[in-house]
Amino acid sequence: MNRIAEIERKTKETQVFIRLNLDGKGDADIDYPVGFISHMLNTFARHGLFDIEVRAKGDLEVDQHHLVEDTGIVLGECFAKALKDKRGIVRSGSCFFPMDECLARACVDISGRPYLYFDGQLSGSPMISTPDHGTQYDFQTDVIEDFWQGFVSSAGCNLHLEILRGRSDHHKIEALFKAAARALRAACEYDSRAKDIIPSTKGILKGFDTPGVLV
Repeated sequence: MNRIAEIERKTKETQVFIRLNLDGKGDADIDYPVGFISHMLNTFARHGLFDIEVRAKGDLEVDQHHLVEDTGIVLGECFAKALKDKRGIVRSGSCFFPMDECLARACVDISGRPYLYFDGQLSGSPMISTPDHGTQYDFQTDVIEDFWQGFVSSAGCNLHLEILRGRSDHHKIEALFKAAARALRAACEYDSRAKDIIPSTKGILKGFDTPGVLV
């Protein structure tokens, strides 16, 4: 069964299209105007073995918040749509991921109940980049929590993201994306001992027999 979803979200602030294949090879085709988030989406695809296509634009003249948060929302919606009623999946997963001086932990339960615990230990200082064309820009690190809040709200999952130690904000954020990808990959895998079983004592709750079902 193909677990593929594509969703486009258009608002007055942003336009985001994402196509997701949960059972991919880690390929990413990203057209994104914020270089650091493009890097994180590539990393997420590779470590989760998700194939992801992203096309996005937004009101960056106002802030990075709108576009980054909406990207998390659409990615979460794709997970919920692709997983359908979650029949046969492992459901939960976790990962410790080291990146040089940094150690990240991610734990996820695809439960249908959205909750985010985020402790990124970020400095709050902008990350300054100067791309090849010579224009300097700042990346607002506080939008990372907004991304994951948008994700859990639309994916319907519990997600705990923590930095246990680290110095570099770049390493902290990247380690969190890698840990989250691997935790989600484990949670989305099929359980060979529970084929065709919804991983819950509740089963499908009345009125929730659609993508995003509570379990």
